Amino acid sequence: MVKQELNSEEKFFEKAVITEKFIKKYKNLLISSVVIVIALVTANIAYDINSAKKITEANNALAKLQKDAKDTTASAELQALSPELYDVWRFSKAMVTKDLLILKKLQNSKALLISDLSKYELAQDEQSVKALDSYALMQDAIFKDLALVQSAIILMNKNKVDEAREKLSSISSDSPLA
Repeated sequence: MVKQELNSEEKFFEKAVITEKFIKKYKNLLISSVVIVIALVTANIAYDINSAKKITEANNALAKLQKDAKDTTASAELQALSPELYDVWRFSKAMVTKDLLILKKLQNSKALLISDLSKYELAQDEQSVKALDSYALMQDAIFKDLALVQSAIILMNKNKVDEAREKLSSISSDSPLA
């Protein structure tokens, strides 16, 4: 029994010596790894806090613009903080006032939804078969089928029924407008 205890103590000390050698050998690497992990976690937390602050400031600027649309400082602040949200606000104002000049500028918006909706609204306002067809030919057009229906209606009003039927037949069968 005493012999077994001595063997287990020897093994324990042997493992302790091996661990100590490992730690001494890789001491700098272990410390560097811990420091890097702490730095990454700190940077991630700081980024999240900064993002939340930026979102809050953009929302406050938008609230100011909703109260007073002519507030140029709030407009500039919103444009700097969140260009996509600024484009959404401009789009909503352009839709209310039917400002085609703003809609033309918003066609190149980085907010894809605003860009697509602006293109659709301009094509719809022109009441041109060509403009509606060019919108409908866009690959990811949201209102593609609706543009085809409106194009067909314009053609029917011009007594071009055969062309209108051709437009309507090009609407996809899984569309609600089919």
